[in-house]
Amino acid sequence: MKYFSFLTFNLLLFANGLLLPSNAHADDSNFAAGVAALNADGFDAKEAAIAKLAAIDHPRVIPVLKAMLAGDLSSRKEDDRIVIVADHPEGYRLTDVVSGEELGVAGKRDVSKVRINNSIRGLLRETIASLSLSNPDTKIRLAAAGELLGNLDVESAAEVRRYLDAEQHPRVRVAMQAALALVDLQSEDPHTVIGAVGVLRGNLHPQVRGALTRLGEHDDPEVRRHAAKALSSIQTKLDFYSFIETLFFGLSLGSILVLAAIGLAITFGVMKVINMAHGELIMLGAYTTYAIQQMFPNHIELSLLMAVPAAFVVSGLAGVAIERGVIRFLYGRPLETLLATFGISLILQQLVRTVVSAQNVTVVTPQWLSGSWQINPVLSLTYNRLYILIFALMVFAGLMALLRRTPMGLQMRAVSQNRAMAKAVGIRTEWVDALTFGLGSGIAGIAGVALSQLTNVGPNLGQAYIIDSFMVVVFGGVGNLWGTLVGGLTLGVGNKFLEPMSGAVLAKILWLVFIILFIQKRPRGLFPQKGRAAED
Repeated sequence: MKYFSFLTFNLLLFANGLLLPSNAHADDSNFAAGVAALNADGFDAKEAAIAKLAAIDHPRVIPVLKAMLAGDLSSRKEDDRIVIVADHPEGYRLTDVVSGEELGVAGKRDVSKVRINNSIRGLLRETIASLSLSNPDTKIRLAAAGELLGNLDVESAAEVRRYLDAEQHPRVRVAMQAALALVDLQSEDPHTVIGAVGVLRGNLHPQVRGALTRLGEHDDPEVRRHAAKALSSIQTKLDFYSFIETLFFGLSLGSILVLAAIGLAITFGVMKVINMAHGELIMLGAYTTYAIQQMFPNHIELSLLMAVPAAFVVSGLAGVAIERGVIRFLYGRPLETLLATFGISLILQQLVRTVVSAQNVTVVTPQWLSGSWQINPVLSLTYNRLYILIFALMVFAGLMALLRRTPMGLQMRAVSQNRAMAKAVGIRTEWVDALTFGLGSGIAGIAGVALSQLTNVGPNLGQAYIIDSFMVVVFGGVGNLWGTLVGGLTLGVGNKFLEPMSGAVLAKILWLVFIILFIQKRPRGLFPQKGRAAED
């Protein structure tokens, strides 16, 4: 490549201490002159301007070159000022390159793009990589070394090896060694190729797998054998990380099921009430999250944290109202409570359609929940699901502490185990019922907050989870929180492992059949409730 020697030049400067350290800022006037030269008429002049900029130690050199590579570097026609443009409904939003000043919005006809060709694109990539490799920030060097993977040629490999000798960070060294090994795969010497294959063994980068696969057509049988072994080791790692990813998504789904079912387990276990409106209580929690964001549009990052107690209160009060207004008249008649709560669920759905909207509403995901944790090239864990998994475990731990460490929890357990005896010793069972129903409903509201970050928020949100919640409760053991946790996580993980083989719908059907057969053998679930009430 014509200008790949520029990378060699910079690396030699760095190796001999002639390239200034990045914290020694050069004169801004030199930087401004170099930026202005980027809009020169000829491509050769632009290449010279890039080389000039690269020799200047300035914190904005790399961002400018990246903007030029991305096609975002332009010249404002009225004064020839070099600017970075960003899309805007009225044209472009302009930022001055030299000062970093926001220049407002301009029409698309008011700016002229700084044009580049393929040769300049290659030079820009190489220059950015060169400057990044000399940066004291380990993350920047690591990213630069990753960009070298597959973009390095024989001419520059020797100087990259020289720079490798000065690198101390192990992860950066591994990335650079992989980039150099990909170059060595092109060697005509079989021993060099075999050595490079050894370096790349276990590397999960797609370009590495592609290069090793192509070695399957190599003339030397020993090279083909080593390449096949390296690919086999990579495939073993891929299978392992695929298993980890599926397990993570299964646990994430299971945590959602636990959040959705744990409130139902409390009300069903203590009160023997089949609450078909439980899904709508989840929906109220999701809409509470939406309402909080509408009330505090400038505090999206905090809105989700504010929505958790708010959703608990809203759904909890709705649950107490349902229990005091309807359920308390129907104790001992489970089929009638089923029909009554089903009617309540329809009323709540229609209420939301009337008051808010029949359409789905948008709940914004805070920045700290966005993105993913990239563990390696083939495994990344999304932050929203990771945090929801942790959140579900925290809710479970808090609920267990409440039931075991507080007077209210003691009374709830007493009523669930033997209602008549609890009433005989002076426990006001009717208030325990109301508080229990309110607690279960409040936790359903918290589940709605979590679901608002994963799915659409609409009037039918709860309907998608009510059946799964009942399956979790019955499978784990009615009224047993440990059973709900184990049952929810088991169903979530099982679903995710079955889906690739059978599809999402068939996977649910298979789990339903399994639970039916399981209940035939263990009617009280995995963890049966204890006490005289369990005999009823």
